[in-house]
Amino acid sequence: MEIPDRARDLLARAGLGGLSDRAVLLLAGLVAGVVLFAAWRFWPAPGGVDVATSAEVAAHDAPVPADATEATGTAGGATVVVHVVGAVARPGVYTLASGSRVSDAVAAAGGPTGNAAEEGINLARILSDGEQVRMLTKDEVAAGVQAGTGAAGIGAAAAAAGPATGKVDLNRATAAELDALPGVGPSTAQKIVDDRTTNGPFRKIEDLMRVSGIGQKKFDALKDLVTVG
Repeated sequence: MEIPDRARDLLARAGLGGLSDRAVLLLAGLVAGVVLFAAWRFWPAPGGVDVATSAEVAAHDAPVPADATEATGTAGGATVVVHVVGAVARPGVYTLASGSRVSDAVAAAGGPTGNAAEEGINLARILSDGEQVRMLTKDEVAAGVQAGTGAAGIGAAAAAAGPATGKVDLNRATAAELDALPGVGPSTAQKIVDDRTTNGPFRKIEDLMRVSGIGQKKFDALKDLVTVG
């Protein structure tokens, strides 16, 4: 095959003018092969998405194994330590992930016993570090209601002082039981528990006003519902 004069001129400018016709044809074939391979390797896949990119997306969207999720769950995260007592299978002190609820603490303690009154405790409440979770028995809740508390929630709190008075003992009640009192939210209930831990037990009900957030007006609303033992 004769090489066109224009092609010969281009080869001469490239310093390849001395090649034979056969050598020029072999060189042209080699160049064409390289171009075809490059077009095959780097040409976009249908839809304009590169094959390698599709593989990366598939790997990214692959489901994470359950055991891998558990392994990275709360490792190194914040925790709360709570004391679970009362009608549970294994009363004791338990460390749980921050943000856990009362139901998680009860489950960690082996779950409620057959005589437990789950309606006497707010299982959905978020736990506070250092608090005591008390699962009452059905008899305790019934005794609290009979004492004139008027509601299962208040009855659960009243059981901390026993059915004799129907009042909540400020020195024995848990944060959950104090939370059941009218006008006392989770924050104030925890302040009461923290105060008696730091400053010692309340000697008279008026000592309740030493707790931040409890003034004369709130004390007047609570004084007939609380006692000190």
